[in-house]
Amino acid sequence: MATLVIMPRQGQSVESCIITEWKKKKGDKVAVKDVLFSYETDKSAFDEEAAVAGTLLEVFVKDGDDVPCLDPVCIIGEPGEDISALVAQAKAGKGGEAPAPEEKKPEAEAPAAAPAQTAAQEVPAAPEAGGFLRISPRARKLAEKTGADVSKAEGTGPMGRIIERDVNALLDRGLTVQAAAKEAAAAAEAVQAPAASAPAATPAAAYEDVKMPNIRKVIARAMHASLSNMAQLTLNASFDATQIMAFRAAVKAAGEGMGMNNITLNDIVLYAVARTLPGHRDLNANYFEDKEIIRYFSHVNLGVAVDTPRGLLVPTVFSADTLSLNELSAEAKKVIKSAQAGTISPDLLKDGSFTVTNLGSLGVESFTPVINPPQTAILGVDCITRRVKNVGGQDVFYDAMGLSLTFDHRVLDGAPAAKFLKELCFNLENFNLLLAK
Repeated sequence: MATLVIMPRQGQSVESCIITEWKKKKGDKVAVKDVLFSYETDKSAFDEEAAVAGTLLEVFVKDGDDVPCLDPVCIIGEPGEDISALVAQAKAGKGGEAPAPEEKKPEAEAPAAAPAQTAAQEVPAAPEAGGFLRISPRARKLAEKTGADVSKAEGTGPMGRIIERDVNALLDRGLTVQAAAKEAAAAAEAVQAPAASAPAATPAAAYEDVKMPNIRKVIARAMHASLSNMAQLTLNASFDATQIMAFRAAVKAAGEGMGMNNITLNDIVLYAVARTLPGHRDLNANYFEDKEIIRYFSHVNLGVAVDTPRGLLVPTVFSADTLSLNELSAEAKKVIKSAQAGTISPDLLKDGSFTVTNLGSLGVESFTPVINPPQTAILGVDCITRRVKNVGGQDVFYDAMGLSLTFDHRVLDGAPAAKFLKELCFNLENFNLLLAK
């Protein structure tokens, strides 16, 4: 019996996935657990294995298609089998569940001289026959938010559907309602102006144009929005790292025999952050500007910035303040490994209340970390440097670790942020006491 294969849903927050490569082609034999195709979300990559054996009789999408979750992808069956009913079901957009009906554009009389629309107004679009616009809900929402002119969109989704990638392509090309209005005005002025002379030919440039990966676009938009919309300020401090370095050496020497993880200096900093934050709730929060609310978290959902081959990811260790140092170390390593492998669940890449990013291993002495919105703060961990301090009238050398705290000045002021940083430094300098709490 023929089987309709649908696009899986990887996490509750994922609405669509991009087909990156088909491993099988139409007409190929398929065994159970054979990889049919590879696909990715904004931040993770997966392989889809066949659940049944047979022949790949029909393929509905191609490499690069952004396919809504639960939409039909292909059909596996036996050669000569009648699959017309499944093909009709697929073309109707019915996979694992019935899709929501397309919204019908409301009809309205056009005024004699309508003003240019803004991004907040209704987005124009060329409806299909019957008055329906084939556009995904996610793409419609993005277009309405940004003012993208979807009448110029080229639908690359299944059956020519406009998907989020197509709206982003419009934005990359500057095709917005406002831009269209400006072009029309410029064209009208050009009629009055004399034609400009053709520019002189320029020699070919020695460079390579590479299309920006999807995840890089996501990171770019998030970082730009962070710096554009927040009042960010960074405080720098350092602490005597002698005690945590001694503790790390002791754990490394005896940890395996005691059933402990290979606890790193980064794990120690994460633990100290998780135990210090509950007393500073403005830093353990999310700020939603559009709703004008601050969400204070009961526990510390600790984001850990990870450098991966696909770009920066921030997996979350939930309720980190309730974990022992050994448990936190194990959980942090688990999510970091999944992020680097590109197989992490999208549900582990959200709902963080505070983020730690560590550039110390790269020799960075001080930097300005950028807040991961909607969080209100982020801690940068710097490298260890050799310094001198006066102890009993004598100059004493010691190892100092730097910390860089960036916070959103809209949510809290400098003094509360400085108090957190001071307490964190104290807890790290007296780490043995912190463990005893």
